[in-house]
Amino acid sequence: MFSGTGVALITPFKNKAIDYAALERIIDYVIQGGVDYLVCLGTTGEAITLTSKECREVLDFTIKNVAGRVPIVGGYFGSNFTDKLVDFIKGYNLEGVDAIMSSSPAYSKPSQEGIYQHYKAIEKISPVPIIIYNVPSRTGCNVKPETILRLANESEKFVAVKEASGDLVQAMKILKNRPEHLLVLSGDDPLTLPLIASGGDGVISVIANAFPTQFSDMVRAALQNDFDTARRLNAELLDIHPWLYCDGNPPGIKAAMSILELCNNELRIPLTPVSDNTFECLKREMANVSSLMRV
Repeated sequence: MFSGTGVALITPFKNKAIDYAALERIIDYVIQGGVDYLVCLGTTGEAITLTSKECREVLDFTIKNVAGRVPIVGGYFGSNFTDKLVDFIKGYNLEGVDAIMSSSPAYSKPSQEGIYQHYKAIEKISPVPIIIYNVPSRTGCNVKPETILRLANESEKFVAVKEASGDLVQAMKILKNRPEHLLVLSGDDPLTLPLIASGGDGVISVIANAFPTQFSDMVRAALQNDFDTARRLNAELLDIHPWLYCDGNPPGIKAAMSILELCNNELRIPLTPVSDNTFECLKREMANVSSLMRV
């Protein structure tokens, strides 16, 4: 269910409020573009700048508008306090959600044993499958391959890991020793092609918000061992990736979506729009994509 291209949906704003008309447009755009599933309210979805009420409303809106066309992953099920997260999941209505994605605890820098116990506590009570999100650049702590494999070997509820360490060797260690049910997904768009070439199963993508057709086609070709096509499509987007991240994520992808006139270039403080130079460079690189899907 979670192989191929998942897109970490942005949350569009208009005058500081959630722009539901734009969100509906974006949902249709990425599904029509060929993505395999949606991740609602992950890092790219700015869940940390939304209230609990807004998160619930965005998730409900997404479930309603997707209407079963593709699976949905709830992306905001992480916390520094394990017991608080457990209570939150216990009381949360996950009807219409096919899995949750949970990042490891941030800031406290727990040991690998602490990370293991954190995920095991989630596993015991989650009514849906779990995607482990390893993003040490944000959490301050790497989830090592041994910990991921320990969790996956003990429970098939851990269906995937989103590997955003930026370390292909680490990803390959997981791939070498993983149980059959565990998918290994790229958490870094530029590393998706080499990860799939190493045996990976897909990606949870940022750039697929703006380029769903191109990126999904690249992933699909790579998974089918058509690497000539995959390399060509990957090269077409390669020079765009740096401009999506040089001023942070999601400011970069928000700028790209505004260039496509899919939503406003608006974020909530402390996030701010990209610089004028970044915006113009991104716009120039996007104009070079000949097969850009238009709304």
